[in-house]
Amino acid sequence: MARVIELRGIRRTYKMGDQELHALADLDLDIESGEHVAIMGPSGSGKSTLLNVIGLLDRASSGRYALDGRDVTDLSDEELSEVRQNQIGFVFQSYHLVARLDAVANVELPMVFAGVPKKERRQRAEAALQRVGLGDRMHHKPTEMSGGQAQRVAVARSTIMGPSVLLADEPTGNLDSVSGNRVLDLLQGLHRDGLTLVVVTHDPAVARLADRVIVLKDGRLAREWRGTDVVSLDQLFELDAP
Repeated sequence: MARVIELRGIRRTYKMGDQELHALADLDLDIESGEHVAIMGPSGSGKSTLLNVIGLLDRASSGRYALDGRDVTDLSDEELSEVRQNQIGFVFQSYHLVARLDAVANVELPMVFAGVPKKERRQRAEAALQRVGLGDRMHHKPTEMSGGQAQRVAVARSTIMGPSVLLADEPTGNLDSVSGNRVLDLLQGLHRDGLTLVVVTHDPAVARLADRVIVLKDGRLAREWRGTDVVSLDQLFELDAP
């Protein structure tokens, strides 16, 4: 199986007055193509920072990052934008939909930036919404949808460019259990179709769906679990030994 994400010696340091905060510290991580990985850890452990570095939304302070075999560490901002556009999809806890646009226009947005012709954009966006079960909500705005429906729009938008990696930050955090399970089923289906899925979560039930669970502490990889071995947060976060 090919390696899609390779991180070596990744550090991310932030200045806070006269002090430095080490959000990630000499972190090494490999993720294989088609793998489903959950990232967990106590608050402040570096989960979202790691996801942002993987998603090229943030640059590491030092270390090397290869994506699909390409070293992306020192790419220009323009080159990073192109990689994000074509290879990485994002799903966030708060959906990040444009409130004034309806569902189909929200899904079209990545294709607008990519210069896809209008007719093709509309056809692809409508087909994507059909796939996530929202064929009857295409022309509803986010304020006219439930949280679960809005998140499914976000999933459709995140995959419209055919990325090789989908990153999800607490994708069910704002949803009731029924809506959350529907979103999880959707993400699982994408993973079964071959998409590499990386999910930040605090929920052991979400982690149990993953092939592998990595637990961070103080910006370092503290432990790894098989998803099926996850029982509780207490079990996961007993981090006295690496």
